[in-house]
Amino acid sequence: QVQLVESGGGLVQPGGSLRLSCEASGFTLDYYFMGWFRQAPGKEREGVSCIRGGDGRTRYKDSVKGRFTMSVDNAKNTVYLQMNRLIPEDTAVYYCAIGVSCDRSGMEHWGRGTLVTVSS
Repeated sequence: QVQLVESGGGLVQPGGSLRLSCEASGFTLDYYFMGWFRQAPGKEREGVSCIRGGDGRTRYKDSVKGRFTMSVDNAKNTVYLQMNRLIPEDTAVYYCAIGVSCDRSGMEHWGRGTLVTVSS
């Protein structure tokens, strides 16, 4: 049974940092794409970052490049999203997902999400 569990969200001031974790079970990350997506109130879910499990190649949404870093620990079957220099526009529920491509349509399994709030 495939399961994804996110953690690490919370309230942080602008300029602060958070690290999100996504623990995966029921499959091996090596052969899939893992993505972080987010959904702000009243907005559509959007892709933030994506990593290819086999070689760790990553890509990012333009607005988070240089601030967010996605990584994977294959031994722990866990994916991370290190978020630095957070801004209020980063406020959203963050979801991890796994699938056959980085596109939202290619994601086959989703976690329940973790809320990130950036506010002073």
